[in-house]
Amino acid sequence: MNFRNLFLAIFVCSFAACSQKTEQKITDWQDIEKDIQTKLIMAEDGAVIELPAGNYKFKGSLSLEGKHNVTIKGAGLDKTILSWAGQTEGAEGFKVENCSNLVFSDFTIQDTKGDGIKTQKIKRITFQNMKVEWTPEPNEKNGAYGFYPVDCDSVLMDNCIAIGASDAGIYVGQSRDIIVKNCEAYHNVAGIEIENCIRADVFNNYAHENTGGLLVFDMPGLTQSGSKVRLHHNRSIDNSHRNFAPKGNIVGEVPPGTGVMILATKEVEIYENDIEKNNTIGIAIVSYKLVQQSHGDSTFNPYPKAIYVHDNRISISTFSTPSLDYDLGKLLLYKFPIGRPYIVFDGYMDPSIETKNGNYVAPYSICIGDNGGAKFAAMDAPNEFKNMTTDRTNFDCTLTNLTPVNL
Repeated sequence: MNFRNLFLAIFVCSFAACSQKTEQKITDWQDIEKDIQTKLIMAEDGAVIELPAGNYKFKGSLSLEGKHNVTIKGAGLDKTILSWAGQTEGAEGFKVENCSNLVFSDFTIQDTKGDGIKTQKIKRITFQNMKVEWTPEPNEKNGAYGFYPVDCDSVLMDNCIAIGASDAGIYVGQSRDIIVKNCEAYHNVAGIEIENCIRADVFNNYAHENTGGLLVFDMPGLTQSGSKVRLHHNRSIDNSHRNFAPKGNIVGEVPPGTGVMILATKEVEIYENDIEKNNTIGIAIVSYKLVQQSHGDSTFNPYPKAIYVHDNRISISTFSTPSLDYDLGKLLLYKFPIGRPYIVFDGYMDPSIETKNGNYVAPYSICIGDNGGAKFAAMDAPNEFKNMTTDRTNFDCTLTNLTPVNL
């Protein structure tokens, strides 16, 4: 064989080997859905399931149930991407139930039909360095929730990103002992929502370009009522995106331009937050009666109580216009064409609790402290807003600071 033929033989052999190697890599991950689901089913106590770098497509939900001390780890946020853009089975990306000591980290979930990752009845769960997103423009066909832990104990969410959810990007519901920190949420209806939870710390987060930035809700018909939630050292900026929640969802009542909304819950402390450029309202403290009069739950108390708002930096652009598609926006513009209040209380109060001068007595008081000169208004909604006042005297009080959550 002459030199030229030898060179061609080596080249052909090398090319074939290269092709075989590439084909083998593809073959290994052609059925990644089955491969990962098998690993989840077979995972033993202490297992670490590694998801390699790449962009992988799925047709159905991945499920994990009854496992303990399991870590599911990718190669890095936006390096390992799991896409459900063509999902035909199930709704969630990940559906996880009845587990303990779980860690999800370092990967991205995209375009699920329903929720990005739903975890239920979990004791100790961590989400770290993760993203859940819907890549189309925000619309009501996007999944409802990005991160969706429900009825869990000891929830840590750290350095996570949520984009495009038609309900809440980062949501924690009916859970106990929660920390949400260093996260970012944008282009969702609700950026970060804590609902019917007991003991939650939400801090060092950035919620921007949502309909509403930070929400703390209590809803009827659920297993527990919420209390002891701290919102502090967050940035809720420019949350004036149109509300694209499907019709009938309670977050569909949130006016575009809402920095923080407290709905029908108790024992909430809001302090040291930057709440800026939210076109309708900085902080709204409202009863369930303002958004829906009936609920059919005899145990549900629809009134906010023990709310302490202090030391926040709140501003709204002088030239901004509140959302006129929502009653709150129309009312604020009508009553305050110039110099709108940044903090409002709707005025609905629990008749079973003693009141004083239009406010509850301690420890149930709604207290509006020093918020950098931010204007306050008590809206008198029960009397069709006839006696609205910007006099903060009856709300100039303090409450005992809530204690930090310790996981």
